[in-house]
Amino acid sequence: YSAVAYDTALSTLLAVAVYVLVKVSVDGIRQWRARISVLIVGSGPVGLTAALVAVRTGKVLKLTVLDERYRTALICRPQQIALDSRSVKFLLGLGVDFDNMEGCWHNEHFFTRIGVFQEYLLSILEQTKQKVEVKVQLGTKFTEYYLRHIPRNEWPDVIVVADGSCGDSCSVLGINSDYVMESCHAYGANATIERLDQRQVPTPEIRAHSLYFDLSAYGVEALREQRNPTAKPGFHLKIYGTFRNRYMALVCPTSDSKMVRFLRHTANSSIMKTIFHQSFNACKTDIEPRLSDMTCHHMQCSRRLFEIQLSHRRISAAYIEGDNVAVIVEGEAARVLNFDTCGVNLGIRGLESLGSFIYRTATAVDQNDILKALSEKMQHSRQLEETFRQTGLAETMYQ
Repeated sequence: YSAVAYDTALSTLLAVAVYVLVKVSVDGIRQWRARISVLIVGSGPVGLTAALVAVRTGKVLKLTVLDERYRTALICRPQQIALDSRSVKFLLGLGVDFDNMEGCWHNEHFFTRIGVFQEYLLSILEQTKQKVEVKVQLGTKFTEYYLRHIPRNEWPDVIVVADGSCGDSCSVLGINSDYVMESCHAYGANATIERLDQRQVPTPEIRAHSLYFDLSAYGVEALREQRNPTAKPGFHLKIYGTFRNRYMALVCPTSDSKMVRFLRHTANSSIMKTIFHQSFNACKTDIEPRLSDMTCHHMQCSRRLFEIQLSHRRISAAYIEGDNVAVIVEGEAARVLNFDTCGVNLGIRGLESLGSFIYRTATAVDQNDILKALSEKMQHSRQLEETFRQTGLAETMYQ
């Protein structure tokens, strides 16, 4: 009996070992061969970066990038973007070579025009066509008509919506359009001016801190508050953009000082223009001209200080069960800041978990695996929004 029991146990162990070995091998081969189709709606900086992330996962068989704008409209955009050190590190991991891109470096930040950045990413995607079937459809709007004319056997497995805050792709897919607005515990104002006689080249940002303004002509004694040791630090100023398209951002932490109360509720719109005018002339670079009273009239700026708020989409990921399609929302289609200073970096933060999501979706065994991947993607989005509200302005304005 002992010999029979020993042989039976040994045979059982051998059978289990063979089964486990075969199953692991089959699962490994299945995961290695797993490929999916991805559709990205929007070819802005976030959409094209998402396309690059998808290609680098090695799990995409077919990639389609859709945008209603034509190529000329994309690469001619003059706005400047500032990629911070975290975004630069992320893009370097995707194979972006900043040495071959027009721009400049300053304090580990890379500054370039948005059109230059998009053209560079488009060129990288075109070079990957040998490994992945990449189709860039510019001048094509994502609509219900477009969806209806996709053959059933060619439907994408993943749709990434990155068509900006004004896009309506989410409504086409039936995703709830409700946003949650949360305060960043700061007040701010923006200004912009275009000077056609200046160069359209990228320039580093200029930052100034602990600024106070003489508003005694308007009946506000700010200098007395400045000497008050219990008063919070003053204003923070950022000047950015090219010499031709100059942008300014003014921000201060939430406080109840006389100056802040006055600038938040004043009905005189010329006060903020005067503040931006004086601040620019005091902090500008030596090689660019001062703002004169004549150019000041062409300046557009906020009428008063406003509360800085981050609006994020209540639902940033969804699963279309009937079509077996996973949808995620990125960039300004997912979260919008009513303060023009953070640029593309906030959108790129959300793409840090995109590669893992695509890999898990491609290797999913069943629908539950896909739903778990979507749940983790939404959790990353919520964590991203909470982190930005706590430290985002400190990194981009206060330091």
